[in-house]
Amino acid sequence: MEFSVWITMVIASFIISVSPGAGAITTMNSALNYGFKRSYAAIVGLQVGYLAQIIIVCIGLGGVIAASATLYNIIKWFGVLYLIYLGSLQFRASASNFRREKMGQRFKFSSIFVKACLINLTNPKATVFLLAFIPQFLSSSEPKFMQLLIICATLICIDCMVMSGYSALSSTMRRHISDNKFMRVQNRITGAVLIAAALFLAQSNIF
Repeated sequence: MEFSVWITMVIASFIISVSPGAGAITTMNSALNYGFKRSYAAIVGLQVGYLAQIIIVCIGLGGVIAASATLYNIIKWFGVLYLIYLGSLQFRASASNFRREKMGQRFKFSSIFVKACLINLTNPKATVFLLAFIPQFLSSSEPKFMQLLIICATLICIDCMVMSGYSALSSTMRRHISDNKFMRVQNRITGAVLIAAALFLAQSNIF
């Protein structure tokens, strides 16, 4: 892959990752609740889900989803229902102060990891987007496997850095906020955004 092509992909990947979405909201919420270091449970989960999406596209399943309205809608509505479920849980979550001894009791890596992973994994729009995005940077005159490896590594690294930035920003806010009123507002905003993302996904249609 030519360096100029790679730079273009880096810029495009950054713009895509920095756009607010369910992944960014999940990362920021995790950082607010558990701090910067523990927010990596969500960040790693998001990247695993994202990696699975990229692999799906690379092995050709993205083409099947793009061609099949039934398969697309099955995955789409599973993602919609899951986001609504997460949003409703967050919206109704009780407020709590940021006391470190309490954080240790509430934090569970596996639970946060799985939830974050499913947020990316159950978004068929991401699959279809990647199906359109990846071929733009492939050259027919170069080995496909190495190009796909570079594309995959670039997308994951850029998204991980952007999510880390969101986490750092949120954890900085966390050090200055310790009241229950803010937590109630933050939980409801987070829940509302996740539900709004689900409704947006429900209304979208590529067919």
